[in-house]
Amino acid sequence: MERAAGGAFRRHPQPLSRRLTRKGKTLHASSHELLNPSHWKTAKGYANGIMAEGRTVFVAGQIGWNGQQEFETDDFAGQVRQALQNVVDVLAEAGAGPEHATRMTWYITDKREYLDRLSDVGAAYRDVMGRNFPAMTMVQVADLIEDRAKVEIEVTAVLPS
Repeated sequence: MERAAGGAFRRHPQPLSRRLTRKGKTLHASSHELLNPSHWKTAKGYANGIMAEGRTVFVAGQIGWNGQQEFETDDFAGQVRQALQNVVDVLAEAGAGPEHATRMTWYITDKREYLDRLSDVGAAYRDVMGRNFPAMTMVQVADLIEDRAKVEIEVTAVLPS
């Protein structure tokens, strides 16, 4: 973002895909624009805000079971991987992919387990979602409806018009 006259923030005038590159690689291929006040530290692994225009897809909370509603693991990172894959599978039904995700909310049952497995969770995230980091919130909850579930992830995505 650029600071306009009077100190107000102004969004970047061109799509993110033309602005955000590292070593010649586009970090986000969609037309979404990241929003981050210029005096803030850059967010790592998420975006503080995203502006997007197009068709909206709402993905219900996905947990770490497979398409047959069966858990294959009780491992935290394994359930994260499966929940993210479930998100990607639902997005695909709309012709969307991980790059269209604009908002992601995680509900986890054990903050300590998440922090202890952060490296494995990050690897699972990148394997399934790539380097797409939407606006994200994570909340520790007392429990989830499915007894074996350790994580539930819901996503909002926007496809260009």
